[in-house]
Amino acid sequence: MKKCSTFAPFKRLFSSLLVCLLAIALLSGRSTLRSLNTHAANPPNDDLSLLDAYRHVEVASVSDALEKISGHKMYMSHRMRPIFGSKFAGVALTVQLKKDPTNDPHALDGMLAAIDQGGANSVYVMAVEDGVDIAGMGGLMGTAMSARGFSGAVIDGGVRDVAYLTKIGFPVYALGIVPSTSVSHYRFAGANIPVVCDGVAVNSGDIIVADADGVTVVPRAQASQVLALAQEMDFKEHSMYADIEKLKSIQEAVKKFGRL
Repeated sequence: MKKCSTFAPFKRLFSSLLVCLLAIALLSGRSTLRSLNTHAANPPNDDLSLLDAYRHVEVASVSDALEKISGHKMYMSHRMRPIFGSKFAGVALTVQLKKDPTNDPHALDGMLAAIDQGGANSVYVMAVEDGVDIAGMGGLMGTAMSARGFSGAVIDGGVRDVAYLTKIGFPVYALGIVPSTSVSHYRFAGANIPVVCDGVAVNSGDIIVADADGVTVVPRAQASQVLALAQEMDFKEHSMYADIEKLKSIQEAVKKFGRL
């Protein structure tokens, strides 16, 4: 006589549940793969996603990618140095100062208004005419920028109050450290206008990236394309370190990765 197992219904239920779980896992995997493929094919284009991504790539790779894509030098010279080690990315808020010896107490009002109009992720990019020995900003302006969430400042001129700026941790790149002032010597000439900062054209809205290697300007229209290539260059270079150590040959690593 054939025995009927009391566990047979449970076996059938378990089998059905297993099939369902496998189907869910397969569909989830396909969905994740589609999501990853879509992300790879369409790099981030909105400002917040772009800035977050740019904060994770090296400025040297961004500079190389820009030169390869545009054929132009978009990095600032060795003179543009940080007052302390820092790394940031943000959207350019441009300001121009022109030489104008004056006793007008309102000559620099527009410079201050520009700061109060900026916000989170802004980078204050100031061009000070013949300003290598003129402090374009100091502790008061840096405090305001920090309070408003600016990413940093890049000054084609000097900077002062560096002890306080270092204390509050607000990153500034400048041509030098000087104790001078722009008050009574300069006049505000415009904000959110095209400027030339240490020889590089900067437009309002461009992306500014900075790290220990220096400062690079990414035109907003090319930001996604430059980012994708910079990420690829970063990946190759970081992968090469281990190969160079293993092979004890930089030539073989360059041959393998095509990156120098």
